[in-house]
Amino acid sequence: MKKTTSLLLAAMVAGSVFTTNAMADAKKGQKYYLKKLKVCKKDGLKNGAVFATKHDRASWASLKDSGKLMDEWKTICPSGASKFDKMKDKDITNLYDFVWKYASDGEVPSCG
Repeated sequence: MKKTTSLLLAAMVAGSVFTTNAMADAKKGQKYYLKKLKVCKKDGLKNGAVFATKHDRASWASLKDSGKLMDEWKTICPSGASKFDKMKDKDITNLYDFVWKYASDGEVPSCG
């Protein structure tokens, strides 16, 4: 019984660690924008908040669901098109969470 309980507890801990890493994070998306997408300033975007407020939450969600999210990002920031093409799946998910969280009808970011 003790062995079974220990095995079950270990499986629960391992499962919680893996799900935490798999979840997207708006803060990581914000950091990605600040680090990789500074070139968007050439397109008149002062910061990531301006980038995120180009749409409301429903619009960002529909763009993601329709598969047109990357195309829209390239339209908003043509100078960053090469950066968008090089994005990993986790970066796309994190940046999406950032733009959704800080959309025009969402929260106001503290910086960048």
